[in-house]
Amino acid sequence: MSNKLNSALLDKAVDDILAYSSGEGEGKKRNFTETVEIQITLKNYDPQRDKRFSGTFKLPQIPRPNLKCCMLGNAAHCEQADRIGIDHMSVEDLKKLNKNKKLVKKLAKKYDFFMASDNMIKQIPRLLGPGLTKAGKFPTLLSSGEDMQEKIDEVKGTIKFQMKKVMCLNVAVANVDMDKQQIIVNVQLAANFFGIAS
Repeated sequence: MSNKLNSALLDKAVDDILAYSSGEGEGKKRNFTETVEIQITLKNYDPQRDKRFSGTFKLPQIPRPNLKCCMLGNAAHCEQADRIGIDHMSVEDLKKLNKNKKLVKKLAKKYDFFMASDNMIKQIPRLLGPGLTKAGKFPTLLSSGEDMQEKIDEVKGTIKFQMKKVMCLNVAVANVDMDKQQIIVNVQLAANFFGIAS
């Protein structure tokens, strides 16, 4: 697989994206921050026969800074989450959901990802049932020594390639508020990682 991106072509594509998103030409300025995604189409690959792959990669710049996080935490983590303005739930809050599928589904929809204290992560399936796992949002572990804001930024900056039954993958790698060089670096790193992972 050739994973070399044509840098002149990438440079022009990023210029075009930024110009279009700022309203130049036929473009239209939006009232929200647009995400830049890469789309990869696979050739000579049979999803029935060939091995499926998945991988995660941490980008240097966060592509989607507005992802919403909820901390499922012990008292110390809930207090820390409160200080940095992150929504949080304690064991008592989770017990109130009473494994109600509708309420768990609503919770999963409300947030983009979850984090959990190390002493709580084992209790989550017992407290909530399989709802978060089904939604693909099982919490990321936050151990007691880790910095919560750093961990949140790490999760926000991590992209995931997952091969399913289709021959096309797409993943968010940047946004139009980033400068041109940051977008180019994120796109190149993501493409190179995909070339290695596949």
